[in-house]
Amino acid sequence: MERYSHHVLICTGNFSSPDRRGRELYSRLAELLQREDLLFGPDRVKRGETPCLGVCSNGPIVVVYPEGIWYANVTPELLEKIVVQHLKNGRPVEEAVFHRL
Repeated sequence: MERYSHHVLICTGNFSSPDRRGRELYSRLAELLQREDLLFGPDRVKRGETPCLGVCSNGPIVVVYPEGIWYANVTPELLEKIVVQHLKNGRPVEEAVFHRL
């Protein structure tokens, strides 16, 4: 497998986002990564979906590794900010962080 700079997990389970917003974010993430040229090469970002991250409120939840930064209540606008500011430019979106490992 090719090396990647970040791994983004999005909770798509019914408990944290019963209205399927997590699934919509997962699809949108692919578009944003392509737009920001983060799908290939040494800066590429791997994305994954999970049915549960153990936090059943304030979803959708998005987690970025290797930093171990968790974002809650992620909207499409916040996801775009996470991609550009955090994944592309290396600066977490501090005002939206709710947990760090």
